[in-house]
Amino acid sequence: MTTTATPRSSAVGKAPAKAKTKAGITAGLRFGRFPITAVQPVIEEGRFPAKALPGEDIVVGATVFREGHDQLGVTAVLLDPKGKERQRVRMAPPSGNRGKGTDRWEGRITPGAPGNWSFLIEAWHDRYGTWHHNAEVKVAAGIDVELMLAEGAALLSGAADDAGRSAADKRTLRAASEGLADTSRSVEERLGAGFSDEVAAVVERLPIRELVTESEKFPLLVERDLAGRGAWYEFFPRSEGAVYDPANNAWTSGTFRTAAKRLDAVAGMGFDVIYLPPIHPIGFQHRKGRNNTLTPGPQDPGSPWAIGSAAGGHDAIHPELGTFEDFDAFVARANELGLEVALDLALQAAPDHPWVQEHPEWFTTRVDGSIAYAENPPKKYQDIYPLNFDNDPEGLSKEILRIVLLWVSHGVKVFRVDNPHTKPVWFWEWLIAKVNKKHPDVVFLAEAFTRPAMMHALGRAGFQQSYTYFTWRNTKTELEEYFHEVSHVSPAYFRPNFFVNTPDILTEYLQYGGPAAFRIRAVLAATASPLWGVYAGFELYEHVARPGAEEYIDNEKYEFKNRDWDAAAASGHTLSPYITRLNEIRRAHPALGDLQNLTLHTSTDDATVVFSKHKTLPDGRKDTLIIVVNVDPHSARESTVTLDLAALELDPENFTANGRFRVDDLISGETWEWGEYNYVRLDAHVEPAHILSIRR
Repeated sequence: MTTTATPRSSAVGKAPAKAKTKAGITAGLRFGRFPITAVQPVIEEGRFPAKALPGEDIVVGATVFREGHDQLGVTAVLLDPKGKERQRVRMAPPSGNRGKGTDRWEGRITPGAPGNWSFLIEAWHDRYGTWHHNAEVKVAAGIDVELMLAEGAALLSGAADDAGRSAADKRTLRAASEGLADTSRSVEERLGAGFSDEVAAVVERLPIRELVTESEKFPLLVERDLAGRGAWYEFFPRSEGAVYDPANNAWTSGTFRTAAKRLDAVAGMGFDVIYLPPIHPIGFQHRKGRNNTLTPGPQDPGSPWAIGSAAGGHDAIHPELGTFEDFDAFVARANELGLEVALDLALQAAPDHPWVQEHPEWFTTRVDGSIAYAENPPKKYQDIYPLNFDNDPEGLSKEILRIVLLWVSHGVKVFRVDNPHTKPVWFWEWLIAKVNKKHPDVVFLAEAFTRPAMMHALGRAGFQQSYTYFTWRNTKTELEEYFHEVSHVSPAYFRPNFFVNTPDILTEYLQYGGPAAFRIRAVLAATASPLWGVYAGFELYEHVARPGAEEYIDNEKYEFKNRDWDAAAASGHTLSPYITRLNEIRRAHPALGDLQNLTLHTSTDDATVVFSKHKTLPDGRKDTLIIVVNVDPHSARESTVTLDLAALELDPENFTANGRFRVDDLISGETWEWGEYNYVRLDAHVEPAHILSIRR
């Protein structure tokens, strides 16, 4: 990292002008006057931009130090896409033991509208802080008393001449300077004039700076809200409106027109995205039957991920779903309801996909002349041919770009990408950059349940969000470790979408946890991450797995599923009202829209998870939620919860006469008084969670 020294004083409210430098002994050195190292968030030394959202509080950190004992000041400066300074934040050492002795400094910057923003770090000699420290120590010891007072008077008098200060601040500084110099007062009174809260406030607004050292600028890509905030709902359009004829043991597929009728209910639950599995023609060769069998019946529709037949490939629509006109009408209706349509981008082909005949070089041919099908031992997908990017990378890449842009032209701005970790990372970097250059509002979700290095590389390459390991993190320890990782270790390049289930994933926790398990997973997903997702049937507590597998029996991937939503609502056997309430809470509380503001708190019970989310809004209002969850779906748990009060940023007026503060439970509607230590009892069979809003 290269730093540039600017040897002049400067107020913090204005960026220092670059000083003209002459070639000399410092030319070409990497360190400036004050070393600035380990800046975050910085990805691959700035080769990739860190991710951000409009209005999101981004934690900026750096290791900054100097020789000797004089005081340093450190500032984070946020620059908009035009390079104009938009925010200037004084940084401070992290609270508690985390920052002790590390020379680490942190602050929060908050970018605005989407675009290519940047930030830099400034380190500077803190003249007032240095004088304050020296005067405090020496005057108390009776050393150089008059000299310390005189230096303070001269310092504040000079600062009062700074043209960037208000008239009121100038008067405050001059009065303090005169007080320091007034020998008719006691030493304590004179020193008090220079140490006053009023002077501290003036200097906090515009510090007295010298020897300003700048880091280089680092990129910060601000993307639209839906890139990092939102609730997803997945359904199969062929199932919505599908009709079964028992007399003939035959199904009639649902269509985009019938599926559109379900959109009102999805929007009513507060979801933002309606995600569709592949909607393309399905192959006939090696088609899978019910429950992934190799012997399909004549009525089995096949897996939508086995894309391609004589009816077309990735640029076509399955004839039973309708036409492009029908699809456009579906997208339009979704948009009317405030939903965006996410389309599955599954880069693979059925054996009868047109590509297989037209471009055999896009696949892997084995020594016996056959094309290799997909395998993930012990799973085998004989109905799917993976793509091979090594034979004709340019031709294949351009074809996929054409397909993506085709669907963008039909109103699709969100793509859920199937198994991106089975394609080269360079391809995703190229494709996403190409698409986003022309359409910066297009969002890509990586469905990559794989090793951390690959998942993180996909985020660096451009994927706006990713599926996660959350699905398999169920114990208190597992959840706390993972929540810390995604909110404090990897948020610059990895945005976690906490899906509670998928057509492929039905965890043992949901299989055997009963309705309480569904509530627990929904609360955790909806509050711990700004992104969460649900696959249809979750709200009906569907939990029966295919024997020996971690997926649903009678899997919808291989057959139609006609759910009776109305009957479930009438009987009350539905989680829909609970999900609706969670999404209402998410929309009403901006703190849940940020990722990096999660703080873990402690509890004495090994199944009670406690965390908070806090955000100070632009108008100064504070939004703080405390989430307490019993993650044992089989019993009631009791615990003493200990809160880190500093993380809640409480103000004196928030406390009651007995030194506690009021919290409102956004699920039950109850109100309590809480403090640092709190008794909690949560019965999983009644209500497994508190979502507490601090009353301000």
